[in-house]
Amino acid sequence: MFGSGEKVKIKKELYERVKKYSLLAGYSSVDEFVEYALEKELSKLEGSDSEDEIKKKLKGLGYIS
Repeated sequence: MFGSGEKVKIKKELYERVKKYSLLAGYSSVDEFVEYALEKELSKLEGSDSEDEIKKKLKGLGYIS
């Protein structure tokens, strides 16, 4: 992000929502907001001890079933 790195595709509707709220929250760009949100979610998972614990957290967040 921020002009370098990999790109991620998301639905246009989600992008528009992210754009709206990132500006309202004072982020300088959509990229900055997305990077912050991803770092925040990853930090929750990185404290897990095992793969099973990570899967349990992801299920609880609704990311996997």
